[in-house]
Amino acid sequence: MGVHGCVTSSHYLATEAGFEMLRAGGNAADAAVAAGLAMHVVEPQNNGFGGEVPILVYSPSSAKVFAISGQGTAPRKATVEYFEQQRIDLIPGDGFLPATVCGAFDAWVTLLREFGTMRLSQVIQPAITLAQDGFAIYPELYEHIRDYANRMLNEWPTSAEVFLRNRKVPRVGDIFKQRDIGSMLRKLEEAEGNHERVKGLNLARDYFYKGPIARRIVAFSTTHQSKDATGKAHHSLLSEEDFSDYRSRVEEPVNITYKGLRVHKCGPWSQGPVFLQQLRLLEEFDLKDMGHNSADYIHTVTEAAKLAFADRERYYGDPLFTDVPLQRLLSRDYAKDRSKLITRQASMRLQAGVMSEREDFRESRHYGDTTHLDVVDSAGNMISATPSGGWFFTSPIVEGLGFALGTRAQMFSLKRGHPNCLMPGKRPRTTLTPSMVTVNNKPFLAFGTPGGDQQDQWTLQFFLNYVEFNMNLQKAIDAPTFHTTHFPSSFYPRDAHPGRLHVEDRIPASVIRSLRKRGHKVILENGWANGQVTAVHFDSRSRLTSAAASPRVQTPYALGW
Repeated sequence: MGVHGCVTSSHYLATEAGFEMLRAGGNAADAAVAAGLAMHVVEPQNNGFGGEVPILVYSPSSAKVFAISGQGTAPRKATVEYFEQQRIDLIPGDGFLPATVCGAFDAWVTLLREFGTMRLSQVIQPAITLAQDGFAIYPELYEHIRDYANRMLNEWPTSAEVFLRNRKVPRVGDIFKQRDIGSMLRKLEEAEGNHERVKGLNLARDYFYKGPIARRIVAFSTTHQSKDATGKAHHSLLSEEDFSDYRSRVEEPVNITYKGLRVHKCGPWSQGPVFLQQLRLLEEFDLKDMGHNSADYIHTVTEAAKLAFADRERYYGDPLFTDVPLQRLLSRDYAKDRSKLITRQASMRLQAGVMSEREDFRESRHYGDTTHLDVVDSAGNMISATPSGGWFFTSPIVEGLGFALGTRAQMFSLKRGHPNCLMPGKRPRTTLTPSMVTVNNKPFLAFGTPGGDQQDQWTLQFFLNYVEFNMNLQKAIDAPTFHTTHFPSSFYPRDAHPGRLHVEDRIPASVIRSLRKRGHKVILENGWANGQVTAVHFDSRSRLTSAAASPRVQTPYALGW
């Protein structure tokens, strides 16, 4: 808790970076940018400068929530016709072929320019220090380097040079330095110069998207090839024009009211509205009367997820390119009709509102993960951001820059007419989904988690724990979780597992037996395996700020001042 503000994130060093900005007089936006840039350095297995970041912002000056779309767009050369000519029916999850424009840095610049108070040279310092002086390798980072060492050594020499010094896997506790990233950040700082704050930010942004960084990315990724899941080697489809034309968008979020709380999510270019659809369905049930994590409760929440995610598969896509019927999908009448499909038995069907076609889904491996941060200050500025992409083990490190390109285009459909069908300049329907809650147009709660398709299941359970079962932030995060993989994965190769339900094994055995009797294919997970929810809260009367972070994976941390 703190009277000046709180920062929480998936890594303690990023939390500290953001906290430094609050202590130096910055606001929540300043702190979020510092934490986000630091995350790109300390969590290269989860996010990076080649990736993307959707952001929700509450601004007390306007008493509104805004969404910043930091999702990169498809290259102009990326067309369905191109993939048909290559005889590729699914965009792979690795290599250069699924690369989109790097959206993350522009999103941070947009957040700082529109809602912050500090200069880039201030918020970038923690990331520069972490890149140049290094930090201790922790277990999760070590495991990813170890598991992908052979690929780096045999296929990606630029990656091996960064992660495998002397061609050896580092140990936990070894100091990891990223000099190329540090040098790049110094050049961005120099590009800002001594200009007025906004002009300096724009100059640094142009250095990335219209200058040497974009040129180096395109030159490297179009002259080098990388073997991918298709079994063949490809170069990227990116061009300098794709970068120079790119802009993050500041948009109106999507929202509904649930028991007096206004819940805000990014639009259907993300999976965010699926959280709201689940809430609408669950309004039809007395969850509190069922009891927390009882068989009835887990069954009902799981079946609601199956219905909402089926609609995600059928209807969601970039609203700049397709008409997404959100008004209908989020209406109470629609939810009332759909809730009748929830019976006492587990459904094995994928039931979109107007029955979607079954597809031939394949077994997959989930490439990469994500990270998350939340910040609130004493003035009520509140930020929720979910950085992801640019995972070092799915694409080669760009020579001289120190980071890998993202692979988010794997989430596009190549089926003509589908709302999420690939088109040049289009945003793939991402899994990234920060959350924010207001009460009477005042900030209340911000939260999120890594976890791909599971994000809006684990955060939903946190929210219900907090709202329905009156748990405090930490207890709501710590409670055992569950999720279904019944619906198609967003990741290559888009597999689905009808009826499968993953449950942390702290949930009682009697509950698990009951779920299996109802037809759920229960998979027991380690008791602290799933989700890394972080959250901040703002009390508009006392102006007290509070925060919490999941103990899962060891690195998340919250600080208050």
